[in-house]
Amino acid sequence: MNPQTTALFDLAGRTALVTGASSGIGAAIAQALEGAGARVLRAGRDRDRLGPDGISADLGAGAAALIAQVDGRADAVDILVNCAGSNPRPPLAEIDDVLYREILAVNLDAPFQLGRHYGPRMAARGWGRIINVASTQAHRAFGNSGVYGVAKAGIAGLTRSQSEAWAPSGVTANSLTPGLVATPMTAPVLADPERADYFRRRAHTGTLGAPADFAAAAIFLAGPGSGWVTGQNLCVDGGLSVT
Repeated sequence: MNPQTTALFDLAGRTALVTGASSGIGAAIAQALEGAGARVLRAGRDRDRLGPDGISADLGAGAAALIAQVDGRADAVDILVNCAGSNPRPPLAEIDDVLYREILAVNLDAPFQLGRHYGPRMAARGWGRIINVASTQAHRAFGNSGVYGVAKAGIAGLTRSQSEAWAPSGVTANSLTPGLVATPMTAPVLADPERADYFRRRAHTGTLGAPADFAAAAIFLAGPGSGWVTGQNLCVDGGLSVT
């Protein structure tokens, strides 16, 4: 490959923080960024699956503890990937205030807090990348995922606000929207063969997604070649969103 082309995706010398990195899409993105040359700090709830740079983090309690651990290990974070998620899936009428706040804490509050901390620091250095993992539920209802959808709609707005705040200083902010991907979080949905088949048929590709499908998109949005791409939402969904 031409060296100039390779340089568009080269993350050597960059440090990335990926939340939700112990499984699913977060794990795949972390592996991809590492393969592109970045040092990757993996944060998640399953410490045993995170590797030597792994950081145990329960974002339901806020992001302060994670920030303290990350800042103790790295002088700077150049790439922030907010992928941690929680979706308990009770019917909307059964969600009390405590559960409502717990769901928002992981899916929306923590990305805001991490962006608030690292975004200005990236801007001060003149370079940075924020990648937020959104959901099709930001745009359409999905059974028994009401508060998760509220949080992901907030992620879409947060991404635009982060872009407006820091893009003039070289920090891009974009989101990735998955279709239905086979991960531990979607296991309850995919346990119903009829529902799984419905989503296969809805996708233009006729398939469900896999975590590895997000590797190339993440490397692009994290790399030098995406410097004029900001405030955008990239759907990685096999065409589900345009059906």
